[in-house]
Amino acid sequence: MNSTPPKTSLKPQLPRGFADRGPQEIAAVERMLAVIRQTYELYGFEAVETPFIEYTDALGKFLPDQDRPNEGVFSFRDDDEQWLSLRYDLTAPLARHVAENFDRLPKPYRSYRAGVVFRNEKPGPGRFRQFMQFDADTVGAPSVIADAEMCMMAADTLERLGIKRGDYVIKVNNRKVLDGVMEAIGLGGAENVGRRLTVLRAIDKLDRLGVDGVRLLLGPGRKDESGDFTKGAQLNDRQSGTVLDVIQATNVSGLKQVLDKVTMNTGGVPDSKGGLAHLPYEDAINELVEQFVPFVEQAGYESDRIRIDPSVVRGLEYYTGPVFEAELTFGVNDERGNPVRFGSVGGGGRYDGLVARFRGEPVPATGFSIGVSRLYAALKLIDSPIVSGAELTGPVVVLVLDRDQITRYQSLVARLRDANIRAELYLGGAGMKAQMRYDDKRGAPCVIIQGSDERARGEVQIKDMVEGARAAASIASNEEWKAARPAQISVPEERLVEAVREILARY
Repeated sequence: MNSTPPKTSLKPQLPRGFADRGPQEIAAVERMLAVIRQTYELYGFEAVETPFIEYTDALGKFLPDQDRPNEGVFSFRDDDEQWLSLRYDLTAPLARHVAENFDRLPKPYRSYRAGVVFRNEKPGPGRFRQFMQFDADTVGAPSVIADAEMCMMAADTLERLGIKRGDYVIKVNNRKVLDGVMEAIGLGGAENVGRRLTVLRAIDKLDRLGVDGVRLLLGPGRKDESGDFTKGAQLNDRQSGTVLDVIQATNVSGLKQVLDKVTMNTGGVPDSKGGLAHLPYEDAINELVEQFVPFVEQAGYESDRIRIDPSVVRGLEYYTGPVFEAELTFGVNDERGNPVRFGSVGGGGRYDGLVARFRGEPVPATGFSIGVSRLYAALKLIDSPIVSGAELTGPVVVLVLDRDQITRYQSLVARLRDANIRAELYLGGAGMKAQMRYDDKRGAPCVIIQGSDERARGEVQIKDMVEGARAAASIASNEEWKAARPAQISVPEERLVEAVREILARY
């Protein structure tokens, strides 16, 4: 008697923060990507692709720990002891690509790319460690007009995806404003890079955590609902109050008042009109008010579609000028009936320093990124045709009733495939009833049946699975079913393709 205990079965489970996707979602996302791609191409952008993995130092100074850079990103050492990381976004790899191919690329260089990115962060509801982005970038255009074009393209993309005007807004700010504020409160200089990044990430959570939550992250830190503690930026009350005043300004006029106060508190000098002789943030605001806004308004994008919002900062260190977010403003209910507000589904901004890191000279750049997974969830809830129109039908299935006739059944499959009709031969070992259950699960529009009687007559039976299900719902007894033989026809083998096409055309 064998006394060896049986091996324990391996438990199948996904890593936290990751998800499997089925054929329906994949089809819907592909339709989304096609619309986004068409819109980007309409604006003159062309495709480029970069790898999933980059040298860690190429991903940028925003990484918090260069000695062991595994906070925020997934990293490992190569056999030459260099650190490699899964890409955190699609922007830093583009900067590397442009710098490496700088002389052969046209300037400005307009490109788009779609792909998955990875975040080594705590997962939560709607927050994944792997997700897809779709970016467009212009490298080599210093004008704020390039940023304005990104925002107009973002608005056009959302509308083409089925989001109505009034159900979204593209919010715009200038990162130079917050950079100046952080310098004014003592967070300037290379020694404060980590604290500045913590401040930016805290502000970026304003929609989700509210003012009180952000205040904690700006100060000592915050404990979330699970009990996990996130260390804060360690700002004092005056510093935190200044940052919160800036990001809570509701318009340009209110922002200017806050900045006047900041400048006065940090040594500004009153002029003869009672204002301040020097405002370090003035150029940043004027860039938006005097150049950006007139351009988009002249192009027909009023403030209901694109507007200035001082709360927009973006959570990455590398932004250097205008920053923007695409926010969905409508409210819907989830599958459980709970109200859901999606908030941001994309964003971007100007990053004039990323390519310059490789070349040692200024290279202006700006870009916009759509969060594909998040936007897909929103489109699904509003029943956008892009998503709801992506219902898949399975292949036509040829049943196998007589195993010794397998080659004949395969010849029927080949006829259908030669006619460009999706078809498969049933490859399991089950009988007729189990094969029909399989066809249901596959979503087959129809199945091909040929027993010995049909084969002797040179015929096949074709069962319309959709119509059959409808008819079955109205048939009360087994006798009625046998009498009606719903949605099942016999045709000569030579009419197989024609008959299948007629059924497919119904749906």
